[in-house]
Amino acid sequence: MLEKQDVTVRESLSGGNQSGLRDRNARLILSLIRRQESVASAELARLSGLSAQTVSNIVRALESEGLLNRGEAVKGKVGKPLVPMSLNPRGVYSLGLNIGRRSAELVLVDFNGGVIERRATAYRYPVIEDVFAFLDKGYRAILEAHPVAKGKVTGIGVGRPYEIWSWLSVVDAPREAMEAWKSLDLPERVSSITGLYATIQNDATAACVAEHLLGRGGEWSNFAYFFIGAFIGGGLVLDNTVVTGPSGNAGAFGALLVPQPDGTAAQLLDVASLHVLERALIADGIDPDELRMNDEKWAQYGEWVAPWVEQTAKNLAMASVTAATVVEIEAVLIDGAMPEHVRRDLVAATRRHIAPYTATGIIKPSIEEATVGRNARSIGAALLPVHAKYFTA
Repeated sequence: MLEKQDVTVRESLSGGNQSGLRDRNARLILSLIRRQESVASAELARLSGLSAQTVSNIVRALESEGLLNRGEAVKGKVGKPLVPMSLNPRGVYSLGLNIGRRSAELVLVDFNGGVIERRATAYRYPVIEDVFAFLDKGYRAILEAHPVAKGKVTGIGVGRPYEIWSWLSVVDAPREAMEAWKSLDLPERVSSITGLYATIQNDATAACVAEHLLGRGGEWSNFAYFFIGAFIGGGLVLDNTVVTGPSGNAGAFGALLVPQPDGTAAQLLDVASLHVLERALIADGIDPDELRMNDEKWAQYGEWVAPWVEQTAKNLAMASVTAATVVEIEAVLIDGAMPEHVRRDLVAATRRHIAPYTATGIIKPSIEEATVGRNARSIGAALLPVHAKYFTA
């Protein structure tokens, strides 16, 4: 049973030739191929430090297992033609479940992290039995629709907010329904439904994993990541590694205190989350469900979205500078459960608000737009079991 898991996405890329390291070396070769997308054995030997014979044996074994595809041979000036190898998308599949305070999402991804299918449901607050009824029905329907994945699903990753039962008043949830999550053995329950090994992770950290591996994460070695959902959450990448911490709650920027115009301080989650926008809509008689499940509706509510973007950006700018005083980060990446045009506006406004800050002794991080999008939490969750089993980086 695994309640918390550190997700190391890069470690020393050097191998050994002893037979006892064969499994690690195979993971190393798969990691190098994933990063290069398509690479020949000779280059794999150079990058890994393994002998040409060792690499050749590993590549043949991985190909026979259906994990690699062989490309067209490319003739060089001298020697044998080079044969590029790439990951076989159909070699491995994984499921990812995100349990949010306002919605749940289930995805099936292939070996490259590509989304094959997704299913979602919205609710006022997460009731245990409702969430798992959605999982039971959803995973069966997804595998029925994609029989090629049957027998090749390596596991299921689950992203959920840290202490999902907290902040009851904010989500208007009954105490009994939410506190039932405290005593739930989440990995066991998910495994009993799906028959798959379950890996559990903080939802914002899972989203950070998705951005790091599939989005723009490769552009910086050290960055902070904000994902704006019902509440804002975060992730932290240092030395090309997603940092989770002993409790799996590292990079929990939602609890960060930011000063307010009236001289008080507020937690970031209280002033830079989607529930702030939802409250404004509800106050004017508008059902926020229209925005949760339909990106096209956001343009119709610019009167409420625009001031929310401005307020959120102001607080994100302060939080970004604060984060940079604690850890040396090059960038802050911003994503969330919102349309791309809203995310783009939010990033632009945050850049504008951070510009005037003087940060003596530190370098202000650049404010950047993430790219994975609103499904980052479930996609990141799906990546957890794949990368734990098949990759070192």
